Amino acid sequence: MTHPDAPAGDAEYAVVIPTLGRPSLRTCLHALAEASGPGPVRVVLVDDRTDRARTFLTADVPPSLRSRTLVVPGGARGPAAARNLGWRAAGDVPWIVFLDDDVVPGPTWGDDLTLDLAAATDRTAGITARIEVPLPTDRRPTDWERNTAGLATAHWITADMAYRRAALAAVGGFDERFRRAFREDADLALRLLDAGWTLTGGRRTTTHPVRPAGRWISVRLQAGNADDVLMTRLHGRHWWRRAEASRGRLPVHLAVTGAAVTALGCALLGRPRPAAACAAAWLAGTAEFALARILPGPRTRDEVLTMVLTSVLVPPAATWHWLRGQLAHRTARPHTPFGTGEPAPAPRPKVGERLRS
Repeated sequence: MTHPDAPAGDAEYAVVIPTLGRPSLRTCLHALAEASGPGPVRVVLVDDRTDRARTFLTADVPPSLRSRTLVVPGGARGPAAARNLGWRAAGDVPWIVFLDDDVVPGPTWGDDLTLDLAAATDRTAGITARIEVPLPTDRRPTDWERNTAGLATAHWITADMAYRRAALAAVGGFDERFRRAFREDADLALRLLDAGWTLTGGRRTTTHPVRPAGRWISVRLQAGNADDVLMTRLHGRHWWRRAEASRGRLPVHLAVTGAAVTALGCALLGRPRPAAACAAAWLAGTAEFALARILPGPRTRDEVLTMVLTSVLVPPAATWHWLRGQLAHRTARPHTPFGTGEPAPAPRPKVGERLRS
């Protein structure tokens, strides 16, 4: 990228990347360095690992970015907290561009970003990138690949999202109660819209590869149901419509799990007919869920086995995390919009480590 002084003052930006030190960070940073157009004033890497002594992030930073790169300890409190640390450590720049550490900015990313920022109005809080998810061309995508492909149509995801620093300060940044990379972006977007800001789409393009995942990834992802409970507490029952987010299958998962629990209870109480009826309802619900995931996929032996096993486990996992969210967020109060939209004071970040070229 060209010299950071190239963009106009109101188009200067810093890049903030929360990271767990994954190998993809090197690819992301090198793509950022090689993209055409004005470069960032600063790059802030928020090291959110629990054990920072394992490896140093210095080796992942290309030489052209090292003099502008700052490493900040994140405390392993999740991406929302890490991004807050990052944008507050980035200095007094008009724009903060959040990137995930597993994305690849396009070859003209810097030029396209400059055009995105130049087109922003005074009330534009954020500008999202166009996310591309490469899928296999020689077969149907797996369930996990289809899940990742949903990022291409998601609204306001922080895989590549530019936010005006004044807007972040006005609403207090990300809500750090969201400990996973899930819903913290939608929550921030809704709070900014409530405060009178606008959000828009940009022209820059960023690739989000499908990262490797194990057999049980769909079961682990059900932890997001607890975050959905928090979203409902903060933004009301219909928040997903405003955020243009997928509602998911939670109502069906609750019904299928309820049928299984009732079948077991009736069997223990010696009531075979109700037990059989509820067991049949559970089996029908589980089979429908498995088929809905198998039919669009490659239908290989391993994929079918994974879908069958996880289709049995996903509904109770979703139910468990939903109940856990109800308990954990029972005292959360509805979001109250900021009336003025003026920046709120933010705590000063801890001193980070600046890299040397």
